[in-house]
Formats: sequence, structure tokens, C-alpha cells
Amino acid sequence: MTLSVSKLAMFCATAGLLVAAPALAATSVMVGGAAMMSDAKIPTNASKAKNLTTLVAAVKAAGLVDTLNGTGPFTVFAPTNAAFDKLPAGTVDKLVQPGMKKQLTEILTYHVVPGKFTAADLKADAMKHGGKATLKTVAGETLTVEEKMGKWVVVDRGGHVAVIETPDVLQSNGVVHVIDTVLMPVM
Repeated sequence: MTLSVSKLAMFCATAGLLVAAPALAATSVMVGGAAMMSDAKIPTNASKAKNLTTLVAAVKAAGLVDTLNGTGPFTVFAPTNAAFDKLPAGTVDKLVQPGMKKQLTEILTYHVVPGKFTAADLKADAMKHGGKATLKTVAGETLTVEEKMGKWVVVDRGGHVAVIETPDVLQSNGVVHVIDTVLMPVM
């Protein structure tokens, strides 16, 4: 006789037996050498990744940590340190200054979409719409997700292309897709 976990639990409860339920482990994906746990929130996971330190510092400077710790769900396109390094020299240092908080917030919220969109969701939406999924960001601007030369990319309004390097980093309040380029809103 084969018993499922739920039937076994019901049998044990009926018989007056106390049995510990099997623990469900949070799934993880490695980003920047660290395990990203699906039961953690976006800022907690990002702060563990060695390749997202610039993004984490920028989120703190913009005062967005509490927002990204919220219920969400959020889809975040997270630029790596190498993505920030592609910007002109001094750009990041300038943006994290207190007087630049508005501009920094606009750039960072351009990387955040309300809702949880996995890679499969993005692909399905793109296929329904001629190969391109259009997303409205928290900043109020649009991003386009499409497949180019066998890779899924995010294109900003200026035509800058960011390759999704690590898709589907699941979080308790959304999903993160790690990208190789900083996206820029129309400012």
C-alpha cells in the first residue's frame, strides 16, 4: 500500500501519533557566488551577491530598500557591477550623491515592473505580441523583452540592449532577472 504524504499525515493524526512534516526547502539559484533563496526578499538576496554590490549601494542611496522589501510582487531587472562599469567614468559616484536622488530613483525604478514575470511568462507574452513583450515599469516608462540571436534581452526606450544573464531568480516577493547593461529611462 502506498500512502501520500497528506494521507500519511491524516493516518498519523487519526492514530494519535505526532509526526514531523517534511521540511520544504527554499529553492536557490547562484548569483555572484551566493545562493539566492526563494523564501527571502529581493534586498536580502541581492546583498549577498558579490556581482550586485553597486546595485545594492544605489538602492540604499535612493532609499528604495523598504520599497523592495514590500509585499510586491516585483519583477526586477538587476544590473551587475560590470553593467554599471559600462557607464561613463564617474557616473555611479555622481548618481549616489544626495542631490541626485531623484535621477537615481528614476533609473532604478525603470528596472522594476509591478507583478511577477518569470522567463516563461515573458516568452509567452512576447509570442502573443509578435515576438516582443512590452512592460510598464514603476517609473512609468516601458521596456521591451524579446529574443535576439538566441538570447532573451531587455531593450530600453533609447534602444540600449541588456542581455538577461541569469533569469528566474525567485524571491518571496517577486522575481529577479540579472542583466548585463544598465537600462536608461527617457529623462
